[in-house]
Amino acid sequence: MPEFLTTPQGRRIAYHRTAGKGPGVVFLGGFKSDMTGTKAVHLQAWAEAQGRAFLRFDYSGHGQSSGDFLDGCIGDWAEDAIAAVASLTEDAQILVGSSMGGWMALLVARAMPERIAGLIGIAAAPDFTEDLMWAGFTEAERAAVMAGRLEQPSEYSDEPYVITRKLIEDGRNRLVLRTPLPLPFPVRLLQGTADVDVPPAVALRLLNHAESPDLRLCLVKGADHRFSTPECLDLITASLGEIDAVL
Repeated sequence: MPEFLTTPQGRRIAYHRTAGKGPGVVFLGGFKSDMTGTKAVHLQAWAEAQGRAFLRFDYSGHGQSSGDFLDGCIGDWAEDAIAAVASLTEDAQILVGSSMGGWMALLVARAMPERIAGLIGIAAAPDFTEDLMWAGFTEAERAAVMAGRLEQPSEYSDEPYVITRKLIEDGRNRLVLRTPLPLPFPVRLLQGTADVDVPPAVALRLLNHAESPDLRLCLVKGADHRFSTPECLDLITASLGEIDAVL
């Protein structure tokens, strides 16, 4: 059973926390995903085997946390992530962000850089509401969003993706690729070449834009957006080992 944290904004966030040595590892999941996914559970098992502190949680409107997904937006979920790191971890943390979680990790790092020891982005999707959603919409789809909501089929669920006007407009206030992005710690970006949801061009743009003393991108030929094969999971933990080695 999860534990729960009430954020400063009054949202009730479900989480699982493993005690252990630092730097701790925090997993940040993707858009409409939850903390029971393959990568989150794999990382918890790795952390337990290493005696390592680890945290996974659900953003509001996701998984077992309070709230309705359709009421949420990038800013809300970033606040949830910042509250989780601030309240549920101690000292420096390595953030592991998957897809939207990569954007969340960058927003957490921007808000509290002194608490971040390293960052791993897995098919990281910074600014996706603007660059992948809005930029790809037809005029009719844009009109539907501005009228309130747009429904699109989902490859990952029987339920459609519902994209709200709030999601798009709030996302514009959280963009990280339009202004300087200092990441003063080791960064590893992991990206599949067969990812059709967040194409490799996004990873290359982030690589070129961010400022870090130790930033590397690893492209995995044939890997898709899930990045959850045994080989991909091993690459995530190997990247944690790389960051540990330089800390």
